[in-house]
Amino acid sequence: MEEETHRHDHLHNLMNMHQQKHHPDDRYNTREDHELHHNKELTYCPLLKGLTQSEHDDFLDRNVKEILNYKKGETVVRQGDPITFVMLLVQGNVRTEMITQEGNILNIDILEAVIPLAPAFIYGTKNSYPVDVIAVEPCTFLKISKTVWLEEMAHNKKLMTNFLTMNADLTFFLTNKLQMISLKSLRMKLSTFLLEKTTIDQDTFTLKQSRTRLAEYFGVQRQSLARTLKEMEDEGTIKLMGKSVKVLDRSRLIRG
Repeated sequence: MEEETHRHDHLHNLMNMHQQKHHPDDRYNTREDHELHHNKELTYCPLLKGLTQSEHDDFLDRNVKEILNYKKGETVVRQGDPITFVMLLVQGNVRTEMITQEGNILNIDILEAVIPLAPAFIYGTKNSYPVDVIAVEPCTFLKISKTVWLEEMAHNKKLMTNFLTMNADLTFFLTNKLQMISLKSLRMKLSTFLLEKTTIDQDTFTLKQSRTRLAEYFGVQRQSLARTLKEMEDEGTIKLMGKSVKVLDRSRLIRG
C-alpha cells in the first residue's frame, strides 16, 4: 500500500517568509546551498502520517514558531544538551555520533529529512540528547514547543500512534546497533547491515553516506571496507552499482 504524502508548498512559504523577515541580507555560500534550501523536494514525515493536507498545513501554522538554519559541518546539538523543544529536520541530512568514555567517536546513523531529533528522549526523565548531531549539508529545522507537541498528540490519536511507532522503530534500530557493535568481524557487521537495509522483496537500497562515512560507522579503515565489499561482490553475495547495493544471496549474508 502506497503511503500518503503531503505537498510542501505551505512549508516552503513559511520558510521563505522566515528567511526574508529574519535574514534579508543572508546569502548562501554556494549555488548548491541555495538549491538545497529552495528547490529540494521535502520527503514524507512519519510523524504526520494519516493527516490530510489541510490538517498538515494547519499543524504547521499552529506550531511552528521558529525556523533554524545550519551550514554544512555545523554542530546542531551536542551530546548531553537538554532537549528543551522539538527539533524537526525538514531539509538536509545530519549525522549522529557519540563520544565513548574512552574518548572515541562512535558513528550512529545518518538522518534524512523529514524527522525529529531524538524522539524517544524528548519526554524522558533525563531528557538530553544522547548524541552529537552535525549537519552533513545545509539543514533546516522547525522549532516546536514540547508542551504544544504533547497537547497536539493528546487531541489527535494519529499523531500519538505515529509518535509511539517511531519510538518503537528507534528502539529496534538501537538494539540492532548494539548487536552490530558486539560483532567482531567486519564481514559479520556488513552482513547484518545489509540484511537490515533490505528484504526478500526489496533487495536493493541506496547508501545515504559516502564510503568514508560508512567505514567510520563500522569503525574501520576505508580500504578495509572497500576490500570486504569487493570480496562479497566477487563471490556473488552482493552487486555494487555506484551508491546502490543489490543483495544477490541473502542466505550467505545470514550465515555471515
